[in-house]
Amino acid sequence: MTSTLQPASTTEAVKRPGRWLALGVLVLAVLLVAVDATVLGLATPYISEDLKPSGTQLLWIGDVYSFVIAGLLVSAGSLGDRIGRKRLLLIGATAFGAISVLNAYATTPEMMIVARALLGVAGATLMPATLALIRNLFHDPRERSLAIGIWGATASAGTAVGPVVGGFLLEHFWWGSVFLINLPVMIVLVVVGSKLLPESRHPNPGPWDLPSVGLSLVGMIAVVYAVKETASHGIDGNALAAGLLGVTALFFFIRRQLALPQPLLDMRLFRDRGFSGAVLADLLTVFGLSGLVFFLSQYLQLVQGRRPFEAGLAELPAAVGAVVAGLVAGRAARRFSVRSVVAGGLAAIGLALGVLTVIDESTGYPLLGAALLVVGVGAGFSFTVTADVILSSVPKEQAGAASAVSETAYELGAALGIALLGSIVTGVYRGFADPEGTPAGAHESLGGAVEAAAGLPADGAQALLASARASFVDGLTLASGVGAAVLLATAVAAWFMLRGQRLESRS
Repeated sequence: MTSTLQPASTTEAVKRPGRWLALGVLVLAVLLVAVDATVLGLATPYISEDLKPSGTQLLWIGDVYSFVIAGLLVSAGSLGDRIGRKRLLLIGATAFGAISVLNAYATTPEMMIVARALLGVAGATLMPATLALIRNLFHDPRERSLAIGIWGATASAGTAVGPVVGGFLLEHFWWGSVFLINLPVMIVLVVVGSKLLPESRHPNPGPWDLPSVGLSLVGMIAVVYAVKETASHGIDGNALAAGLLGVTALFFFIRRQLALPQPLLDMRLFRDRGFSGAVLADLLTVFGLSGLVFFLSQYLQLVQGRRPFEAGLAELPAAVGAVVAGLVAGRAARRFSVRSVVAGGLAAIGLALGVLTVIDESTGYPLLGAALLVVGVGAGFSFTVTADVILSSVPKEQAGAASAVSETAYELGAALGIALLGSIVTGVYRGFADPEGTPAGAHESLGGAVEAAAGLPADGAQALLASARASFVDGLTLASGVGAAVLLATAVAAWFMLRGQRLESRS
């Protein structure tokens, strides 16, 4: 099983000099991944115009990164036990920066998909170490809650920094520049982290089980691929085969973990109701949000005609709300209760997504901005408290495994959200009525329709864009409704599953 720092006395851990600076290095890693995931949405129209991917390829560009991370997180956490978490974090950050260059200079859709997959491999080495090291750097529960709040707020800040900086770059440079912003962050992380972060590894970790690594990777990717294909094209032979392969691989993965004396993932963690409830809340919250956010940037740019930088600023309220809520979430959970804060946050997101079901091409920004602010506040409360619950539900020596599960739920939720909700948007969009002579590529994506309109006479172009934009908005509102239903149902489930759950108040 994954583990964390070798034991240190509580007094040493609480009074450790430089622990807040060390936290700053850890949140840089989170910032690196969050910014990269966010800027892709803004760059999508430009990637579509330049690389001309099909609708399916565009979805793969969006979600293969999360697929690979979800499949490798548990394995990467276990690898960190063996070679050292600090070492793996620094190796991963270096690789992340180098592969970002490959993303920036991709010349074909296939190359872009491969580059995104490789970036997912590097990203998987970054994420498990962050929460596990926070658990061991901060033994005082109140300090740890604040540290987790800062960790979550930084991830949310990444969603703000990404669109704003990315929008600025897209207006002045080519789309590949949005990936190159990873390089300065990576350099700071490696240089400062090598000096400040303590090394940690399991004193007796046992062998790294390669069959378990293969089973988890195959299982995750195959299941999510089957879901994506079914949502896009209906049930067919390929989707059924992939689904059967994935379920079988995950079945044998679980079976193997229960049999191994030192598994990659201790499945017994899920016997704790609070732990399972927090993981479920994480997964379905991200599911409800990710598909929507992926397409919202396209709505702001291609439907409402906003420039990239303006679109980035328009999404800022969600990040601001999440930052503020994340910093006070621990205090709120102690004053009221864990389940009221988490369930309330989930319900707020669901209601805000429900409001977005009434938008059209000309919806004013006050409604959009208010909905995004509520989404951010709800996510800040929910994510921060569930992360604290996940870490607090297990002994310190199992913090690595708990962190890997938390991050896996986050990434799997993102992959499923983009696959399912994104496929709803794409499926509805493809059915729009087009004027005679419209190129077939216009039905693949809204970016394709905008490009196709440029080659048509004025009347035909206007008719094509009006029909395509209306159909895209129809798909977006339907996806928002599905996301709202998922989040409200999750709020109810969290209310019952987190009953009696409390955050620690003192060491």
